[in-house]
Amino acid sequence: MQDITVDALVIGSGPAGLMAAETLVKEGRKVTIAEAKPSAGRKFLMAGKSGLNLTKDEKLEAFARAYGAASDWLYPMIAQLDPVEVMAFAENLGQPIFTGTTGRVFPKAMKASPLLRAWLQRLDAEMRLRWRWTGFDGDALTFDTPEGPQTITPAVTVLALGGASWSRLGSDGAWAEILSAKGVTLAPFKPANMGLKVAWSEHMEPHLGAPLKNIALQAGDTRQRGEAVISHRGLEGGGIYAVSSAVREGAELTFDLLPDRPVEGLASRLRKRPRKQTLTKALTGLGLDALKRALLQEFARPLPEDPMALAQLIKALPVKHDSPRPMDEAISTAGGVPRAAVTKGLMLEAIPGVFVAGEMLDWEAPTGGYLINGCLATGRWAGLHAARYHADR
Repeated sequence: MQDITVDALVIGSGPAGLMAAETLVKEGRKVTIAEAKPSAGRKFLMAGKSGLNLTKDEKLEAFARAYGAASDWLYPMIAQLDPVEVMAFAENLGQPIFTGTTGRVFPKAMKASPLLRAWLQRLDAEMRLRWRWTGFDGDALTFDTPEGPQTITPAVTVLALGGASWSRLGSDGAWAEILSAKGVTLAPFKPANMGLKVAWSEHMEPHLGAPLKNIALQAGDTRQRGEAVISHRGLEGGGIYAVSSAVREGAELTFDLLPDRPVEGLASRLRKRPRKQTLTKALTGLGLDALKRALLQEFARPLPEDPMALAQLIKALPVKHDSPRPMDEAISTAGGVPRAAVTKGLMLEAIPGVFVAGEMLDWEAPTGGYLINGCLATGRWAGLHAARYHADR
């Protein structure tokens, strides 16, 4: 077994790891990046298949609130690398950006590969691919590599190994067992930004794959205008992901199928329904398309005859689901390294000289640019404090 001594080690080559590495380099450190997969940024590239939503063009205070319970913890990190800075970061890599109608920011290329390629070309760091981290051996970190077992003894380390979803892309959460064995108390992993399992009846088959548009979703105190997709597995899409945290914690999910129409007005229209008019025609006249009418029948059959009761159902349709989709299918995860386990600079209290960033930390945020921005910001924060820790030694 060969032991290699390095200046600064970063494990993981997603956005958090690459940002930590770049920050360390800018601070004058010689950086080695260890990546378990044959190529860098695999989950980052997967995110790019839907356009690579880098951030959201939103004022800092509003942007930070999207991180929920972790917002006060993450605020200084986000403030250091806010949406304006992230947009500048992409453009400095030669990737022009545009802002959509909802404020979401994307590269004009609508994919991650050009940005990642430019970033890796700019990054002055040594990359060791197919190096899977397996644990500690004293001050050294051990790896399985194509050349056999290896160890690296770094002056400082940043871990950016992702959460516990999309294991085939590298985020398998295997690091949790290693850190637990070193005395790091972790929060249990939970799926975040995930779909919901629904066992659809046969009458929903014509609608599988269809988008459910112009609805409002309510779960607990969370209300979100958005869209969903009726898939063969259940419910997916941005609107579902936005309320998924509350649903995961046990809140009932309801759909407002006509969010721009008051309940009293709907009830009034239903009271004036001609006696010979079919219910389907009456619901169509209210503005409910075929998919929304099908969902009413799916979740609330038999429909009430009372106009107010039916109007209330249209405005708050209880969504019957079995459970969240499996964690490995989730876009992101909650849980991991909690605030109490790290210093202000994101160094592990139990392992001096080892910092953590990205989805390893116990925070979650909805899709819409918050996830990647959060990973970049925590990566920069960990890299900066790792460089300072190293310099002070």
